[in-house]
Amino acid sequence: MRSHWIIGIGKLVSWMSTVLHLGAGATWPGEIALRVNHGIFAFFVSQFRKEIILVAGTNGKTTTSLMITQVLEKHGFSVVHNSSGANLLNGVVSACIQRSSWNGTLRADYGVFEVDENSLPVVISIIKHKESVKGFTLVLLNLFRDQLDRYGEVDVIAEKWEKSLREQRAQHKKKSNSRNKKIIQIIANADDPLIAHLASIASISTPDIKAFYFGLNDRALFQQRMDHATDSIFCPSCGSRLAYEGMYYSHIGVWHCLSCGAKRPVPDIDAWQSPLPGLYNQYNTLAAVAALRSVGVSDSHIQNALTDFAPAFGRQEEFLMDGKRLKLFLSKNPAGFNASLQTVLNMKPITLLLVLNDRIPDGRDVSWIWDVDFEVLGNKKIEIIVSGDRAYDLAVRIKYAIQFQNFTVETDLKKAISHVLQTVKNGETVYILATYSAMLAVRKVITGKKIV
Repeated sequence: MRSHWIIGIGKLVSWMSTVLHLGAGATWPGEIALRVNHGIFAFFVSQFRKEIILVAGTNGKTTTSLMITQVLEKHGFSVVHNSSGANLLNGVVSACIQRSSWNGTLRADYGVFEVDENSLPVVISIIKHKESVKGFTLVLLNLFRDQLDRYGEVDVIAEKWEKSLREQRAQHKKKSNSRNKKIIQIIANADDPLIAHLASIASISTPDIKAFYFGLNDRALFQQRMDHATDSIFCPSCGSRLAYEGMYYSHIGVWHCLSCGAKRPVPDIDAWQSPLPGLYNQYNTLAAVAALRSVGVSDSHIQNALTDFAPAFGRQEEFLMDGKRLKLFLSKNPAGFNASLQTVLNMKPITLLLVLNDRIPDGRDVSWIWDVDFEVLGNKKIEIIVSGDRAYDLAVRIKYAIQFQNFTVETDLKKAISHVLQTVKNGETVYILATYSAMLAVRKVITGKKIV
């Protein structure tokens, strides 16, 4: 009974946030519910009729989880999804509260949740300790350096994930004779050495963990040189430097270890037409398709459902303003920024707005901008405008990258957007690359809304 009134309060908070234009109610309902009842998520977990799908990784969580959700919904299933991108535990709980009835009843087939890297072990622990849940699918996309002041290096996150999976092995031993053993399906990026290693050791040591891999096999897409933002180039098994047949971006590629013999697993899926441009979206699409196949959705249904896929907010989202198009790319770490830059340059941009913030969602340390390959902008006939809370830090980096090429610094975001609109003609596109809080600020200027 206690859960019922907590959920009622949460739904009221969500409603008030929306009505008063204070946000989308994507975090506070869950935050309040968790402070009163730490077990509220477990209460919801037991109500899903089919399965829970968790999507984790540094980049691509929002797009991948949205693809999975849209395909399942078009296939006739009801899905609870934290579509706002609030991916801490409070955001996941908020999504459940918003979809439940006032007494807490959750009539849904699937839960599809993108989960923050630090929060993943907590969410896994809650699900695997709920006896009524027979299994779940875990999609592991990639691990890049991101918010070092909050997360630390990628090895720190990998250790936490490995510990969580080790605990699953311990649980398996305790329940080896039980009928309630949980089956975990791991959908893992074969081209990311750390991710592939985690999936491999988990599946080898625990019969109830099944690993499936996605990756690319198109050698024509190999990049010509190594990115500045190359993180995991050492073997996760023995620590030796990895050898690569080729890299697609950052440390993602066809890898092997000359010392211990570890190598990239053969992908179970390596080709699918992405509905969005960009190499990173090919990976997101492969991950989504692999996850959907694992829960029994046919390829024909997947193909049909993805034909009109629209990007999530801030992820290649398009707006029309004063007769001009604005295309927004979330670019929150070196690997993501490099991928966005390459995708945008392939579109032959006229104007580029770069926005850098250092708020809590972004991380206070902005030194990572020196690992972004802004040098690719040199000698390009592109109007470049720099804005955001740390506009001058970014301006220094751009100055070093393009040297004698002129660009504009405008710390006032509204003025910066107004300026870029004046640089293009009707029907032309302004490309905006922004960190997380900067992306939300851009959307607020354009739409008059904000997400909390």
